[in-house]
Amino acid sequence: MERLPEHRGEAYRPRHMKPRKKRKWYISLGILSSFTLLLLSLFMLGSSILGLAKSQAAFETLAARVETEKNRPETANESAPTMEGATAPSPYAELKEENEDLFGWVTIAGTKVDYPVMYTPQEPEYYLRRAFDKSHSVSGVPFLDGNFIEGGNHYLVYGHNMKNGTMFHALLDYGKPEFWKEHPSITFDTLQESGTYAVIGAFYSRVYYQDETDVFRFYAYPDLSDPALFAEYVDNVEAASLYDTGETAEYGDVLLTLVTCSYHTENGRFVVVARKE
Repeated sequence: MERLPEHRGEAYRPRHMKPRKKRKWYISLGILSSFTLLLLSLFMLGSSILGLAKSQAAFETLAARVETEKNRPETANESAPTMEGATAPSPYAELKEENEDLFGWVTIAGTKVDYPVMYTPQEPEYYLRRAFDKSHSVSGVPFLDGNFIEGGNHYLVYGHNMKNGTMFHALLDYGKPEFWKEHPSITFDTLQESGTYAVIGAFYSRVYYQDETDVFRFYAYPDLSDPALFAEYVDNVEAASLYDTGETAEYGDVLLTLVTCSYHTENGRFVVVARKE
């Protein structure tokens, strides 16, 4: 019979068994990996929060510049003629020189909605993930629908629903009539004129598939210059609205539709429609 090897002061351990120290080493490596992943996740989260804060700060700087321009004597009264006989310069003229894609400015008093609106018909979603200076930005910049038609009496504007409450996140607050009562109007200025819009409806919707019928595709009405289409759009808005604002629109009115993402369903959207006063 083959003799087992002698082990002084140690119990015999078959060769196929792994030393316990190696097991402990594997466990330690797993803990280290998990800790590293946690640190990486925290770093990425911190970077994201910092990026969003910087993005919002940049927009607030732009808003402050616009407010300063509005308060200048030569722009405070836009109806006053200049030396050349033209009207006073737009308070957005300087920003337009910095970025020719600027189309206008949207504001909802008492909220964080106070942003430029961009327009790039050749690449409609260009500002989906770009800042005003065209650098990368998770927040993006609100932008006008690429199918916008001059004289179509409809401005359809999209903006992100950011979890930190910026961009168009405040639109979802219009889901409650109490919020609408406190914020019944929206300001939307183009480079040519300023405008105040009365909210006529707010509702949940989504992006529909092509084969779905008998649905209200609010995003398919870039041109409301036709009386029948205008009436169809307004009727659908009022029917979909979560509550009655007591406001409506008649053919010839200019409408503003603001859209943001909503997570109540797949491809969900929240929509606020207003009429120029």
